[in-house]
Amino acid sequence: MTLDEYFLIGETVTLGSHKFEADEIKAFARKYDPQVFHVDEEAAKKSVLGGLCASGWHTAATWMKYNLEKRMETEGVRWTGPGPQPEFGPSPGFRNLKWLKPVYAGETVTFTRTALAHRPLAGRPGWNLLTLRSEGFDSTRDKVIEFDSAVLVKVE
Repeated sequence: MTLDEYFLIGETVTLGSHKFEADEIKAFARKYDPQVFHVDEEAAKKSVLGGLCASGWHTAATWMKYNLEKRMETEGVRWTGPGPQPEFGPSPGFRNLKWLKPVYAGETVTFTRTALAHRPLAGRPGWNLLTLRSEGFDSTRDKVIEFDSAVLVKVE
């Protein structure tokens, strides 16, 4: 098995689906993003968004939850390559984060990731940088979130 096969380079993986309920949206927003269209249903109806919707940060954090659950589900199950199993480390960041469409209360979002590439890190022997395309789609298959992210992976 190669690292490309293990990381599923070029394949889109469905991480899971999540229904954003009004109470959950408001609880997250009160704590982290208390804008009126995230915390008050009546005021949200009069806002530019026209209804209660999840914070973009809530949507991104939910992607991360499903990403980690899927990784823990499959980590170590399929590695048959030479040497020790690759170990996932922290993320050095993300870029090009776009919230493309509001996620209204009651909407279900399906999250995906696509591993794009990996490369060795010159400054960290034995580590690779794995780059991902991260996305979420609502029930009409419209994309509601997208971003590129990376994760460090120990490969030796």
